[in-house]
Amino acid sequence: MAAMRATVLHAPGDVRLEDVPDPVIQRPTDAVVRVTASCVCGSDLWPYRGVSRVSRPRRIGHEFVGVVEEVGPGVGSVRPGDFVIAPFVWADNTCDRCRDGVQTSCRQGGGWGGTDPDGNLVDGGQGEYVRVPFADGTLVTVPGPPDEALLPSLLTLSDVMGTGWHAAVSARVAPGDTVVVVGDGAVGLCAVLAASRQGAERVIAMSRHAPRQQVAVAFGATDVVAERGAEGVAAVLELTGGRGADAVLECVGTGDAMTQAFGCARPGGRVGFVGVPHGVEVPVREMFGDNVSLAGGVAPVRRYLERLRDEVLAGAIDPGRVFDLTLPLEQVADAYTAMDERRAIKVMLRP
Repeated sequence: MAAMRATVLHAPGDVRLEDVPDPVIQRPTDAVVRVTASCVCGSDLWPYRGVSRVSRPRRIGHEFVGVVEEVGPGVGSVRPGDFVIAPFVWADNTCDRCRDGVQTSCRQGGGWGGTDPDGNLVDGGQGEYVRVPFADGTLVTVPGPPDEALLPSLLTLSDVMGTGWHAAVSARVAPGDTVVVVGDGAVGLCAVLAASRQGAERVIAMSRHAPRQQVAVAFGATDVVAERGAEGVAAVLELTGGRGADAVLECVGTGDAMTQAFGCARPGGRVGFVGVPHGVEVPVREMFGDNVSLAGGVAPVRRYLERLRDEVLAGAIDPGRVFDLTLPLEQVADAYTAMDERRAIKVMLRP
């Protein structure tokens, strides 16, 4: 059987590029995509650091773009040769949940590196090829081939730009709002861009890293707060004349980040959260007392993909600036190290 290279996480801190079988069409609704770019996500670091349990070697990676190589007989909307963006989960995009705009809860969907409804392995995104279940519902085509300069921004639509956008949508960011963004990873920076694009008048980015602060300002941040915790909340309140923010976007997923987010929200304000929760407790009494609402969760990026694709192609947004390091797939272990040590905001991998 022919072999390709794909990333396998064996244990915390142990990421390897290995030869694995080439994917083939297994269900009529499948497509096989040749990956032209993928990347390492902040959420990949949870198992890499051992925070999320790793019980056995598994494929990893959930963000990729590429070219369709082959389709099953049941596929109608994508064809071999199409350039496509893959959301970070696959979905049929026809069930009731998908029609409600929550493709991450698709009745037949799943994650890259998992299994399809028949129990067949689905490839991870950090490899040379990927079998895509429900190709019609999952993949979004891009007229093309697109300009190479657009590749980073199109790749962000697989996850981080759509996730930042979901944070702003969940917090109901509106024109004229004052918005605080907690988190300066790729998702947090994209949330700055999303809040600005959705009409926020003031966007306060909470970041203490100069390179990330620069990207935040380029994305529309009007203010930067370097302090964290209680000191960060105090700085936000001072900037807002004691009022607090209309909307706060929590893009980290830790208990401290959530506490900071609620501390920054004004009475009657809204918190949108998209950070994968680890050790988070929600302050229900505080929410009740100050009428602060909380919404969000895992981002259904498929819901936003066409709109964001069109904004990238029109030059209205340039989220690809979050990529500050590009490495060949052979150096995927170095990509994880760079992300883990915060030497890179986000690393693009090129097969």
